[in-house]
This record gives sequence, structure tokens and C-alpha cells, in this order.
Amino acid sequence: MTLVEHLQELRRRVIISVIAVVVGAIIGFIWYQQAPFGISPLGEILREPYCALPAEKRASFSADGECRLLATSPFEMLLLRLKVGALAGTVLSSPVWLYQVWAFVVPGLHKNERRYTLSFVSAAVGLFVAGALLAYFILSVGLEFLMGLGDEYQTAALTGERYFYFLLALLLIFGVSFEIPLLIVSLNLIGVLEYAHVKDKRRIIIVVVMIFAAFVTPGQDPFSMVVLAGSLILLIEIAFQFCRIHDKRIQRQRPEWMDLDDETSSPLGAGPGAIGGPTPVAAPTQVNPSPAPSQPVSQPVQQAQHQQPQTWTTGVNGTSSNSSSFFDDVL
Repeated sequence: MTLVEHLQELRRRVIISVIAVVVGAIIGFIWYQQAPFGISPLGEILREPYCALPAEKRASFSADGECRLLATSPFEMLLLRLKVGALAGTVLSSPVWLYQVWAFVVPGLHKNERRYTLSFVSAAVGLFVAGALLAYFILSVGLEFLMGLGDEYQTAALTGERYFYFLLALLLIFGVSFEIPLLIVSLNLIGVLEYAHVKDKRRIIIVVVMIFAAFVTPGQDPFSMVVLAGSLILLIEIAFQFCRIHDKRIQRQRPEWMDLDDETSSPLGAGPGAIGGPTPVAAPTQVNPSPAPSQPVSQPVQQAQHQQPQTWTTGVNGTSSNSSSFFDDVL
């Protein structure tokens, strides 16, 4: 295909992807308030962790005591519904636009590259979904802890915008964090990271993961941090075991210089041809068993230095003569 044909194909696949996202957003906008096919509305699903809190830890704004979020501006409910519908449309249409991306890239890949790419994309999607689902189910516990602090003096009244921002941030952080083990496996497969490099550093990794979980969780509640850190440590350990099996399968050996102290220099090779090793001497041949006797080097340079330099001049009639003999004749 020419460059113009590639651009035309890219334009066609982008248009298909945009149409799919728009259709999915319309479905998500309708699904936010209505329940198609007998399932719960999308708004009800998203606010379920908030409504799972005890009634005394959340404010009630309706006469019948129904769980509802607060809106503080006229357009907040409409904008929130549009945002949630657009996000739901992107998720619902993901099979379509992911296939368009795959169909555009796959002609330039080899057979083994297609297999690895499909496997990694599938694993990445699965890990992201697993992290998002875990965050959704632990959200109510984290909210109960956060909203229970100081409940003797105030009642928490969350707006829909604040609550959905907290919910989506937690889902996104958990989903992206679950991709770290896949990154470790990828580095091992391309030969950058070996199991021998990390097998003795588990304590440092655990501390780093705990600090990472403390910083990235949006609410900084201890329960969410512990769950995220524990899940990452488990997944990283599974990734390390994969690296160990993979290194053993391809028979990688740890070089000797990696076991030396930092202040110790690596030993040089002692075999023939190595740095600092002995150099083999060629044995004499049968035709000439003994080397020829050394001959004195002539000294033509020294003899030339003892000779007096001679200069030549050109006479009036164009003849050349030796300058030393000319001055001798004059004297």
C-alpha cells in the first residue's frame, strides 16, 4: 500500500471508531436512568457503594429516606449524566475500536509478533478489568472509614460530581496499577530484566509498593491502601515466578562478576586468547626446524649523515656544476 492508501485506511477506521463511541455514548446516556433488558440502571450501579453506607453516615434529602446524591448547580445533573454516558460508551464500544486499531496495525507484524501482541493486549485488558472490579467492591469500605471520621459533629453530603470523580479515580488507579506485573513480564521476555536481578530484593520491593499505594489512592484510607498494596505484591510475585521459569527454560546463567563485591575487580580469563591470558607460541615447521640466524642491520642512514652535502648551481650558460668545486677553483 502507498502512503495515501494507508492514510485513507486510517481515516476509515477512525471514522468507524468514532461512530461506535458515539452510539455507545447514546446507549450509556439512556442506560444511566432507564433499565434495559431487566438490568439495573447505570446510575444505580454507580451509586451502590455510596448507598451501602449506614444511613446515619450519609445525609438524606428526600422525605422517604431514599439514598440520593446532592446536586449544587442547575446543570450538574445533566453534565454528570453526559460524562457518565460518554465513559460508558467508550467502554461499551471498546470491542469495535480495539478491533479497528488491531486491524490497522496487524498487517505490519510478523506471525510471532501477532501472537505476542494479541496475548499482551488480552492480558492488559483482563488485568485492568480485574483491578477496576476490585476497586468497585472495596469502595464502600473506604467510604465508610472516611465518612465516619468526625461524624459526631457533621454529616457527609456528597455531591454527584465529587462522588463519581472519587469513584472513577479509584477505578482508574487500580486498573492501571494492575498493569505493573505485565510490564515486568515484558521486560523479562525482551531480556532487560532477569530473575537473578530481583530475587534478593523482595523487601525493598514491598516497601516501594506500600509507599506507591499510599500516594496513589485518592482517599488515602488505610483499607484501600492495604488492598492495593497486597494485590500488587501478589501479582508481582506471580510475575517473578514467571521470570524464574522463563529464565530457567532458556538456560540463562548468572555471570561470575555479578557475585563479586562492589570493591572487587572481576578476574581476567586465564585461557588462551583471554585478556591477560597466555598467548600460544607456534611450533617450528618440519621444513625449517630452526629459525634463521639474525643478520646485522645495515646502517645506510648513519653513512649518509657522515657524507658532506653537495649543492649544485646553475652557471651563466645554463650548465650545472658542483658548488664546492666551484669555490675551490675560485680560491
